[in-house]
Amino acid sequence: MKSSISHLLLLSLIYFNGLVSKAQAIPRQRPFNNTIPALLIFGDSIVDPGNNDYVGTILKANFPPYGQDFANRAATGRFTNGRLPTDYIISYVGIKDYVPPYLNRSLSIDELMTGVSFASSGTGSDPLTPRLFNVVPLPKQLEHLQEYRKRIEDAIGKGNTNNLIKKSVFLISAGINDFVLNYFTAQFRRLNFSVSEYEKFVLQLFREFIQGLLSQGATKIAVVGLPPLGCLPFTITSKTIPLTGRQCVERINSVARDYNVLLQSELRPLQSTQPDKGTKIYYADFYGPLQDMIQNPQKYGFEEVSSGCCGTGLLETSFLCNPKTPVCPDASKYIFWDSIHPSDRAYYLVFQAFRPLIDFIIKDTVATN
Repeated sequence: MKSSISHLLLLSLIYFNGLVSKAQAIPRQRPFNNTIPALLIFGDSIVDPGNNDYVGTILKANFPPYGQDFANRAATGRFTNGRLPTDYIISYVGIKDYVPPYLNRSLSIDELMTGVSFASSGTGSDPLTPRLFNVVPLPKQLEHLQEYRKRIEDAIGKGNTNNLIKKSVFLISAGINDFVLNYFTAQFRRLNFSVSEYEKFVLQLFREFIQGLLSQGATKIAVVGLPPLGCLPFTITSKTIPLTGRQCVERINSVARDYNVLLQSELRPLQSTQPDKGTKIYYADFYGPLQDMIQNPQKYGFEEVSSGCCGTGLLETSFLCNPKTPVCPDASKYIFWDSIHPSDRAYYLVFQAFRPLIDFIIKDTVATN
C-alpha cells in the first residue's frame, strides 16, 4: 500500500508527460545603506517565478488556482497562491516588487540588471532529477548566467557588468526534489546509494555548482537549506500507513537535518579557500522556521498543517491542482498551498525569518564595496 501511494503522483506525472492567503504587503523601501543592485536566483520551485512556463515540461503552475492571491490574480508559474520568498526579499531590499523569470525573453535590460531567477521547478543537483520531468538542470542554469552576462555586457560594457555581478547577491535553493521525488519516490538512486551516500553525492554536485558561480564572479552567495521534508503533505501521504493519522515522517526529516549539517560544514571551507577575502557564502535556515510553524501553528494563525489548500491537499501539485480543483476558503490558514509547496502566508513568515540574514548581508556588502 505504501509503495503504490508513494508512486501515485510520480507515475501520473510521467504518464501525462508522455502526452501531449492573501498576499502580504511589503512596502518597497531600501534598507539603510543598501548597495545590493540585483538578486540572482538559482534552483527549484521554491524560487522559480515561472521559468517552467518556457520549458517543455508538465511541471507548470501557470493556471488557476495558482496565483489566486498574486497581483491581479495572475498565475505566473509560481507554485503557490501568491509570492515566493524571493519576491518578498527583493521588495524588502528596495529593488523591485517581484523577481521575473530569466527565460521570459521580453525582459528589458533594466529588468535583467535588477535581478532575475534562473530557477526551474522540479530540478535538483543530481542530474537524474531534472530528467524525470524535463526541467532545467543546475549546470544549464549556470550556462544561462553566462548568457545573461553577455547580454548585460552588450548593454553596459564588461567592466560595469563585472561590478554588477560582484555586488549582486546570489541565492540558491536546491535538494528538495533530489530527495522527495528522486530518492524516496522514484527510488532509482536507492539501488546504488544508501541515504548517507546519496547525501554526499548530492552535496558534491551542489558544491561544484557553487564553484561555478564563484568562477563567474559571484562574491555574495546565500544557500537555502532543506525544509522538513518529512512534513510535506505529499511525503506524509506516500510514506505513512492510512488511518494512522497524518504525522510528519521523522526518518525523512532526519535526512533533511543531516544534509543541512553536512551542507553547512561544506560552505565554511569553500569560502575560506577563495582568493578574494570579500567573498562570503551564507547559510539560510529553511528547516527551523517551517518546522516551528508546523509544531506551533496557533502562534502564527494557521489551522491546517498536514495537507494543502488545493484539492484534498494530499497529493495535488502541478496539473493535479488545476482550474477544476476545489480550494480551501482561506489559504492563509494553511501552511501548505499544495501537497509540496508552502502557501504565500508561510513564505512570508519564512522571509521574516530570513530578514536578520538579509540585513547582515547588506552590511557585509556595504563593508566590502
